[in-house]
Amino acid sequence: MTRPIPRWAWALTGSGHCFAESLAMLRELGAADLFVSRAAAEVVRMYKQRLDLPQGMHVFHDTTASAAPVGLFYEGIYHTLVIAPATSNTVAKCALGISDNLVTNLFAQAGKCRIPAIVFACDSAPEMQTRAPGGIVKVWPRRIDLEHTRALGAFEGTRVVVGLDELAAAIAERRAALAGHV
Repeated sequence: MTRPIPRWAWALTGSGHCFAESLAMLRELGAADLFVSRAAAEVVRMYKQRLDLPQGMHVFHDTTASAAPVGLFYEGIYHTLVIAPATSNTVAKCALGISDNLVTNLFAQAGKCRIPAIVFACDSAPEMQTRAPGGIVKVWPRRIDLEHTRALGAFEGTRVVVGLDELAAAIAERRAALAGHV
């Protein structure tokens, strides 16, 4: 039996911040699978987004108590986990080692399997503008949100990015690193 070529694992959380742009980046990856948290499924509806993924991309929804799809990380199916966009809730849980849903379980298992993670933390500046279903709004992330973002960035094998340009750069750098090892 031949082993599958490793793929990107992309997880969506319940943040609307740069949601459509994150989906556009996912679509460009090629060999990737999408993991949709329960909150992300709500955001897809609220923001009237369509997943419209290229053929060959699998979609896993948060429907099991044990987050069963995370077992794929043990089979060598994924080379990189991307969580984009990541809510402050997801960032906090990951930073504190809590893995109680699909996305936080993905992060924990990726770490245990030494699979690099790229996390696009939404609440990353003291003052920000973001898109809400009704338009652009100003938000002021709490100090604790910013502290969790910094703490997560210190995790081994984890790169926290705070904007779309940084996300694109992190993906490009990971692609280059993978090309050097293929």
